[in-house]
Amino acid sequence: MKFIKKLFRNEAGATAIEYGLIAALIAVAAISAMKGLSGELQNTFNTTASEMQAANAANAA
Repeated sequence: MKFIKKLFRNEAGATAIEYGLIAALIAVAAISAMKGLSGELQNTFNTTASEMQAANAANAA
């Protein structure tokens, strides 16, 4: 019985679980933000690549 009471008083496990939940929440938020920005970022890279190809073609001629 003492072991069970001691186990319930130990808060180290609860703290670790709370930190784990916070880390999971941050990961979900980061993934959501990255997915939201992926289309815009892809358009930026495509525009930059096409402008660099056009500049390279102009210099080669």
